Amino acid sequence: MGPVNFQSDDRRLLRALLIASTLVFVWSAVSPRDRLTWVLEVAPAVVALPLLLATRRRFPLTPLTYTLIAVHACILMVGGKYTYAEVPLFDWIRDSLGHARNNYDKVGHFAQGFAPAIIAREILLRTSPLKRGRWLFTLVVSVCMTISALYELVEWGAASISATAAESFLGTQGDAWDTQKDMALALIGAVTALAVLPGVHDTQLRRLR
Repeated sequence: MGPVNFQSDDRRLLRALLIASTLVFVWSAVSPRDRLTWVLEVAPAVVALPLLLATRRRFPLTPLTYTLIAVHACILMVGGKYTYAEVPLFDWIRDSLGHARNNYDKVGHFAQGFAPAIIAREILLRTSPLKRGRWLFTLVVSVCMTISALYELVEWGAASISATAAESFLGTQGDAWDTQKDMALALIGAVTALAVLPGVHDTQLRRLR
């Protein structure tokens, strides 16, 4: 595929996403609760940005995909700022609703399946012989579960290196089944994205071509 020219509305959207994500990044970098946890949490977003900028002309993604990436990056950066177990809004929700724990990590792990599902779907549809159907669905979900499993391994590695990182980065909050629940939420996120977004995504893919 050769270079693709975005419509002006798309360019404005991408510019707005870049500015908003940058502002959230700067905000999160100022006095985070735990600096090592912040580095670990925002690392995926920091790695993704130059990659997206480098490929924006030769392999531009749909506006939907860029939007999901930006939202997911902001979720990571908020979690990095406070740690997933101590995001103030979700402390308030916990106290108001009588929950046993801060549930912001559930948002993060749902997004860990939701956003990558559309990214994987787009890449597979544009670069492989796969067509829409059961195999595409199965492979996209498998990609999302692989990402979730790799993230849990990274968490395990961080816990092995530093006890402080283990408490802040894992954010298990005393739940022995936290890892399994995290992966289940990523699965739910992936399936949800594939259930509700393909219509919008396919429309944007046709425009991109």
